[in-house]
Amino acid sequence: MTNDRGFTYLELIATAAILMILASAILPTAKVMRIRNKEIELRRELRTLRTAIDRYKLAVDQGKIGGTDVKLGSEGYPPDLETLVEGVNQVGRLDSKLKFLRRVPLDPMTGKTEWAMRCYQDDADDESWCGDNVWDVRSTSGGTALDGSKYAEW
Repeated sequence: MTNDRGFTYLELIATAAILMILASAILPTAKVMRIRNKEIELRRELRTLRTAIDRYKLAVDQGKIGGTDVKLGSEGYPPDLETLVEGVNQVGRLDSKLKFLRRVPLDPMTGKTEWAMRCYQDDADDESWCGDNVWDVRSTSGGTALDGSKYAEW
């Protein structure tokens, strides 16, 4: 009678099979979590951009921005996203700029700072930007979200 210690070959194969089954269940979950995190980031960045646009419009409506910084026909919306970063002169204050963003955020779906924009004058289904003002932004990604909606429609 021998007291051999260790695992048999069959036990090792069974353990490896169980580990492979567990790993195959975890990998799709990790992929979904990574996509979900990007979607959360996209929603956050869109909210940041839209809030900055709204704050610019409010400043124009309150008379804090005017003169050459507001183009006729812009309806009080910024001419582009860079204007929100660079800032505009504040009415009645010399050397004082109102800034609405620190930087143009990255679109987490594309990894770029390029966003699809819509003018106030554009129709809801227009695919191109008129170039006069920025009323709304959306992702340039052609991908589909986990809920089945298109990122470009958010």
